[in-house]
Amino acid sequence: MRLLQYNNDGDFSLTEFFEGDIPKKYAILSHRWGAEEVTFKDLTDGTSKGKGGYGKIQFCGEQARRDGLQYFWVDTCCIDKSNAVELQEAINSMFRWYRDATKCYVYLPDVSRPRTDSADGSNEAWELTFRKSIWFSRGWTLQELIAPASVDFFSEEGELLGNKASLERHICEVTGIPASALRGSPLSDFSVAERLSWAASRETFRQEDKAYSLLGIFDVNMSLIYSEGRDRALQRLREEIDKASKGFKREDFSISFSLSDVSDVEHFVAREDELSKIHKTLKGDGSRRAVVLHGLGGIGKTQLSIAYAKRHKDNYSAILWLSIKDEDSLKQSFVKLAKQISREHPSAIRFSNMDTNQNLDEVVDSVKSWLSLPNNTRWLMIYDNYDNPKLSGGTDPTAVDIRKFLPESYQGSIIITTRSSDVRIGHPIQIRKLGNVDEGLEILLNASRRQGLIMDPDAMKLAQELDGFPLALATAGAYLDQTARSFSDYLRLYKESWVRLKEISPELSSYEDRTLYSTWQISFDNIKQRNPLSANLLRLWAYFDNQDLWFELLRHSGSEDPEWLRELTKDELSFDGAVRVLSNLGLVEVATSSQEWIESKGYSIHGCVHSWTIHALNQEWDCDLARLAVKFVGAHVPTEKEGQPWLIQRRLLQHAARCSYMFSNSLVANDGLADECHNLGLLYADQGKLVEAEQMYQRALQGYEKVWGPDHTSTLAMVNNLGNLYRNQDKLVEAEQMYQRALHGYEKVWGPAHMLTLSTVINLGNFYVHQGKLVEAEQMYQQALHGYEKAWGSDYTSTLDTVHNLGLLYKNQGKLVEAEQMYQRALQGYEKVWGPDHMSTLATVNNLGNVYTDQGKLVEAEQMYQRALQGYEKAWGPDHMSTLATANNLGLLYINQGKLVEAEQMYQRALHGYENAIGPDHTSTLSTVNNVGLLYRNQGKLVEAEQMYQQALHGYEKALGPEHTSTLATANDLGLVYADQGKLVEAEQMYQRALQGYENAIGPDNITTYVPALNAILNLGRLFERQADLAKARTMFSRALRGYEQVFGLEHANSATLRDKLCTLDAVVENKAPAKIEERAGDLPTGSSHPGSKNPPSTSKRHKLFRKLGLRART
Repeated sequence: MRLLQYNNDGDFSLTEFFEGDIPKKYAILSHRWGAEEVTFKDLTDGTSKGKGGYGKIQFCGEQARRDGLQYFWVDTCCIDKSNAVELQEAINSMFRWYRDATKCYVYLPDVSRPRTDSADGSNEAWELTFRKSIWFSRGWTLQELIAPASVDFFSEEGELLGNKASLERHICEVTGIPASALRGSPLSDFSVAERLSWAASRETFRQEDKAYSLLGIFDVNMSLIYSEGRDRALQRLREEIDKASKGFKREDFSISFSLSDVSDVEHFVAREDELSKIHKTLKGDGSRRAVVLHGLGGIGKTQLSIAYAKRHKDNYSAILWLSIKDEDSLKQSFVKLAKQISREHPSAIRFSNMDTNQNLDEVVDSVKSWLSLPNNTRWLMIYDNYDNPKLSGGTDPTAVDIRKFLPESYQGSIIITTRSSDVRIGHPIQIRKLGNVDEGLEILLNASRRQGLIMDPDAMKLAQELDGFPLALATAGAYLDQTARSFSDYLRLYKESWVRLKEISPELSSYEDRTLYSTWQISFDNIKQRNPLSANLLRLWAYFDNQDLWFELLRHSGSEDPEWLRELTKDELSFDGAVRVLSNLGLVEVATSSQEWIESKGYSIHGCVHSWTIHALNQEWDCDLARLAVKFVGAHVPTEKEGQPWLIQRRLLQHAARCSYMFSNSLVANDGLADECHNLGLLYADQGKLVEAEQMYQRALQGYEKVWGPDHTSTLAMVNNLGNLYRNQDKLVEAEQMYQRALHGYEKVWGPAHMLTLSTVINLGNFYVHQGKLVEAEQMYQQALHGYEKAWGSDYTSTLDTVHNLGLLYKNQGKLVEAEQMYQRALQGYEKVWGPDHMSTLATVNNLGNVYTDQGKLVEAEQMYQRALQGYEKAWGPDHMSTLATANNLGLLYINQGKLVEAEQMYQRALHGYENAIGPDHTSTLSTVNNVGLLYRNQGKLVEAEQMYQQALHGYEKALGPEHTSTLATANDLGLVYADQGKLVEAEQMYQRALQGYENAIGPDNITTYVPALNAILNLGRLFERQADLAKARTMFSRALRGYEQVFGLEHANSATLRDKLCTLDAVVENKAPAKIEERAGDLPTGSSHPGSKNPPSTSKRHKLFRKLGLRART
């Protein structure tokens, strides 16, 4: 590095230093190169003083001397640019030289501040020119601003303007560089995209320097090839950046730029002022910035957002587009984003089953969490068409609350487009109609593909008449492109359409709507002449949603339907031909849905065009077309047997919502549409929309009862489905009523042994299990089993499924011998019918392992679990849910065997697998977290156990609610840990919470036979016993005993042991304790609501008291 210094004679001299010898203090100059700069050769041969640039060297040297610095550096003369090797080394070292400088002086010859200006204290004049200085637009000055710790700015006169700190606000606003970067934060804290954005608008004299000037910004080195061109140099820079970032601790959050989900116009016109406002609002340091673009429909909000995204794509690490037309569309957009993120960052999104019906809310949360990660601050999310916002005091159930779908962390940029001016999320920008007629002419020119419009007076008149509405101008242009009419002809037609519209639709008071509707009416008149099928399709579209109408959806017409409809859908050529006419006239476009296509690609129309088809084109509501729409949507609901049915279901959801709207507003009658309502109910139920499903089921039931009567099979099937729905909604009384009605109806019509009757019997048995009515459940299963055996034989799959269900029931009742017999029978049958590796076979093997565990046959249990595990791994792989569930069961077994190391290994395998496959908040993950808590409790690691149970409890509360049985079971287990820790108050709170929750969930009458509730009662008894409140303890033990005897029987070990305990307790209370009371073999129930749990040894005072009395206490 060569440095300048003043000589005694007032001249300059150069001194060369090698790396280890460079002085620690020196000044450095930042400036814009002019025409007569002093070079290294000029300085060495003594010709420098005659050049214009010599004054800058003098300025730098004098300022350095005033600051007490001996050495200073100026790039023009301290580098021998004739030496290519030296030049390359200098450019690769320059960022470091500026960084290490004591002072950096920025000389601004285009900013004037004479000394006299400072007298009045006014800075306005020079601040304005400072902000406009060309220095801010040059490529090399970026590193000269960022690298040095101290940067002073000087005017043309050499007057100090301020420094990097005092002028920070101006610098940040002009450059878009965050203040933290100016203050010295590591540049690695900022994404590659963000750092590139700082240089996006800067220019360099030599095109390759656009890349070379950024070497220090990215801390990379590369050779200089001044003949390679800008693009090649930038490409090499990118490659070096990628190499340097590999293995770096900071994650790259970039996502490939794509607007495949939105319809883009080829030529976007004007809106420079709005684009500037958006950019000014959103640029910043990565903290949250939001813009709300509000205005009339068709005014150009979406296209403006697209134009901004295209123009500033390099400023963002990711640009993500979401449709927020309704909540369903928004969730589907999140699914697509999740897949995009997962493709480019495989470890970022945990869900592997995003293609199914499940986990949409989890997918939304996962994407939001990724966007909230530290350092992921340079994304832009565009929420398009937020036209139905949830507002304070609003009652519309379909309104969307966007706040639920915004990332939690206060970072990133957001654009929202909406027709509502009441959205208060960010900075509002109203989008008005185009104010310049030339801009309207440009849209006409692009859409009509006609030249010379600026000189055409009729084109000018038409642009003035359409008054700056982009959608109207585009529609007119598309019409003119498809016809030979002149602009004067179109203007005449437009005025006639306006008058006619005013006569037939006087309720249209909006000038804007009349403008748009008039242009569409002209296009429609042309469509009727060109292809009547196209015109009829457009009329029909009013009764569907505006998004994603596709060929197969309309292929359900019968002989009773209109002839034109059968002609339209006879083949894809006919349908595509009709759509093409609409598309050519600008009314229809290829759908840009977030769905994955499983049938033909769909078509969409703008929301404003859709409103016109509803209110003007179908001015008199056509009930027949409305019924056709419901018929087609209902008929297209897929069955479970079809491949990936959820993909079609999701495409149908928005059309189903349109059908629901028509039903709710009496725009279509239920008569004759019972099957369609039934199918729509199935669609809603599969998508987790239980309220909407219930409404459709009720309509279907009314229709079936009216047409077929109360006992028809279709009516009874609907009743059975309503029972299933009510059970899922926890409306248990209503569910039982439906099941009983369906059962009695089937028995009456088909007899007790018919398949439909037996299927309903099974449903009722499952329902009773859910309620804890195990005796009634056994009766149902036995009835179904006898029916299947009689009708189909012992090896029929439904017979085996019922046998398997009985095994589950017997296990829950503690009838382990009977459970083993049922599982063995089911296993032999499944092996015979399906083979040893079928899923049903392996599930039975796993459950047989559970029974062996409860019987204490731990060797046999391990054999079953290992067989199931190996089978699942072979069939589904190591990370499948069934594989992980079996690993979890093996963990429980190893606890019972005292193999705590192996147990922890199994639990950790299951836990990591669940977290990767379905996320940390899924119920299967939480179940394993709960079991890890159980393991830690058995190991005496009570602090760790408490942490696991707390994690599981909070997860269950979030996922299932505070009164779900899984939540309550974990609360009970947490109580056990608190009791072990001696936190008896907290333990009682947990037990009471669990017990009260069970009473609320399944009813106070049912908890007497519900084992988890009995365990909570038992635990309360133990707690009261420890507190020496023996009366309360006896009450609890007695309640638990009655329940155990009812569920497990009088002779079961749990019942017998608890009776012995009550006798012992009575002896203590009455002070009549015998010397020794023998208890039956086996401990009391553990009190845990999870299988396989064991109690640690008791050291309570009560235990010591029993030993003193010579009694055996069981804990």
